[in-house]
Amino acid sequence: MSKFHSIKIADIYKETKDCSVLSFEIPQELKQEFQYKPGQHLTLKAVIDGEDVRRSYSLCSSPIENKWKVAVKKINGGLFSTYVNETLKSGDILEIMPPSGKFNVEIDTQKAKNYIAFAAGSGITPILSIIKTHLKSEPNSTFKLFYLNRSVKSIIFKEEIEQLKNVYFNRFEIFHFLTKEHRASELFNGRFTKEKIQVLTEKIIDIPATDDCFICGPEDMIFLLRDELTAAGLNQDKIHYELFTSGISEEDKKRIQRIVENKVNGTDITIIDGGKEFHFVMDEAYDNILDGALAAGADLPFACKGGVCSTCKCKVLEGEVEMKVNYALDAHEVAKGLVLSCQAVPTTDKVVVDFGV
Repeated sequence: MSKFHSIKIADIYKETKDCSVLSFEIPQELKQEFQYKPGQHLTLKAVIDGEDVRRSYSLCSSPIENKWKVAVKKINGGLFSTYVNETLKSGDILEIMPPSGKFNVEIDTQKAKNYIAFAAGSGITPILSIIKTHLKSEPNSTFKLFYLNRSVKSIIFKEEIEQLKNVYFNRFEIFHFLTKEHRASELFNGRFTKEKIQVLTEKIIDIPATDDCFICGPEDMIFLLRDELTAAGLNQDKIHYELFTSGISEEDKKRIQRIVENKVNGTDITIIDGGKEFHFVMDEAYDNILDGALAAGADLPFACKGGVCSTCKCKVLEGEVEMKVNYALDAHEVAKGLVLSCQAVPTTDKVVVDFGV
């Protein structure tokens, strides 16, 4: 299991008025452990007002740059994002877990591939890493980016994206969509809609020639794009997406209530982590394995606790659990017995899970 490391902030600056970019000084002895693929994220931890707070942020740098950078946009009421934007400074120390995540595809330097990407706001962070890496590593590949923001001033990494356009002027195209400022073309005013996506797939995106599509933003935007691109003929296996946050639908709320009601109280839980075992009995006050284990004194990896980041994933070796929500694991992983411990409700008297996955 990956552990947190104390890492110094090499630099921190404002990209926009409400978004800070942090660069980390990774020690030489940890660089191998901190190697990453474009699209992966770092889990950051800090004690804020006496509370252990963890959040996952995508790397906006490219692995070929030999840099580790994340962008943190301040969210109203966001404890960690406010801390980053208002308190942290260069030289401060954060606890950081090595990179993880699977929002990527393999690089093939010999192939000419055509990529498209959709991002909204801070959803640009993993997309930027992916674009920089593939354009540099695959000299014959192309990228089209469709980027949604409120206004020109709110566009994160606007200058860097423009520089990429100049460097790869015949291979990289950028299309800006704004919700609070008027654009000359009506197509680029406001959010993505079914009608706009149909125009894009008819006039700008060559669906048959598209090899992979990356989407990062709110859940409703992601699923709208997925469904419309699929309807336009793009194979769903070519569509890769990353959720930053997720809301719970009324249907999900009813399903979660049913799952929690079927929870077996007093389940004997065994946690296997790095060859060591931790045993505890589920307290009635907790409905998922992660919270129960943490309350019993276990030291386990976690970040969002919302079923999005997959930091807390583990494998069920014995017994049965049911996940309340799952936005991080695909069908193949679930079939192998992997679950998100923050969402795993025990439904048998004994459950054994292994975090060494």
